[in-house]
Amino acid sequence: MQGYIQVYTGNGKGKTTAAFGLALRAAGAGRKVFIGQFIKGMHYSELDILPTIRNITLKQYGRGCFIYSKPVQEDYEAALNGLAEIGDILESGEYDLVILDEANIALYYELFSLEELKKVLNSRDPHVEVVITGRYAPQELLDMADLVTEMKEVKHYYAKGIEARTGIEK
Repeated sequence: MQGYIQVYTGNGKGKTTAAFGLALRAAGAGRKVFIGQFIKGMHYSELDILPTIRNITLKQYGRGCFIYSKPVQEDYEAALNGLAEIGDILESGEYDLVILDEANIALYYELFSLEELKKVLNSRDPHVEVVITGRYAPQELLDMADLVTEMKEVKHYYAKGIEARTGIEK
């Protein structure tokens, strides 16, 4: 089966959630899934359940905090090491679906370049489906993708001061 490149971007909620839904569907069909989370290194509820699901592996390439200002050297190193590992995974063809969660944010913060990401994507085994999530996807990546979904925020309870809730946003 031919693998395609999907991008889930936009300022609305649900990019990672959609990617995880696809991961669950793929695992249910007996496919092997790898999820690499860039930037993220914090605890999310999915980290508690994913080890119990056959065929899904998740690894975080963040430092335990989200970047709110300028990245530090450790952020660059974590992202580049993650991209290198995912490059090996994509090339090996061991996984049927590989999710690069928040890779667009890593690009936005210039933790790695679009050229480095494209090199990894272009060297993948042709059967591997790839999903790239995160706001601010660059146009060149959107042009390269086979499927692009933009999540548009229409209304969000964050505007009322509602914090991220366990089991819903984290």
